[in-house]
Amino acid sequence: MAQRRALVVRGGWEGHQPVKATELFIPFLEDSGYAVRVEESTEVYADAAEMADTDLVVQCMTMSQITSAEVAGLSAAVIAGTGFTGWHGGIVDSFRASSDYLHLVGGQFATHPGKEPCERHGEAEDNFLPHTVHVTDLGREHPITTGVEDFDLVTEQYWVLHDDLIDVLAVTTHPTQEWHPWHRPVTSPAIWTRRWGAGRVVVTTPGHSLDVLEHPSVRTVIERGMVWATRTASAS
Repeated sequence: MAQRRALVVRGGWEGHQPVKATELFIPFLEDSGYAVRVEESTEVYADAAEMADTDLVVQCMTMSQITSAEVAGLSAAVIAGTGFTGWHGGIVDSFRASSDYLHLVGGQFATHPGKEPCERHGEAEDNFLPHTVHVTDLGREHPITTGVEDFDLVTEQYWVLHDDLIDVLAVTTHPTQEWHPWHRPVTSPAIWTRRWGAGRVVVTTPGHSLDVLEHPSVRTVIERGMVWATRTASAS
């Protein structure tokens, strides 16, 4: 059996520490039998031959920009069976100007509500809220999240705009507060999968900082998601 090939693409906004964050997971990939290639830009997405030989793309590229040729190459690879996964802004707050990219992923970061205004001090912690990630009924049966119980975090709680072609494995609910403009609680997907052609996409929205990525439940979901998303024999 040929060795599986993983491509780690990282960069963009430094606040999400793309190098340190991806370095947490490269040993897992190598220990799981993947040959790992690391790229610091999305230029590789336009290399059709390289993408055709890639079984899994792990992306950590917050904001930034992508060319039409690059997003077309990524999309074509996923349709042909290449897996695509990532966490937090590295996958759902990437390439905001590319509707084709958003269509591929199925969800887009909208905001992360913050603390009461009087408690904010202009720091990242202004947006760190205690919240729970609830595993759905589907998630309790899915290989990525089976055995993972609901878990609590104090970090950014992503509010995500999404379509109906995602399979939601976990959710989180934004409550109403007197300083918020919305009038009822809003539930957002926190972990989801998406079938796209012959490929599989996995998104995990927690992951703002290294301590969140090292949370046992978050890390388990990300690692299982990498394996599940990887090209299957039927897509070869």
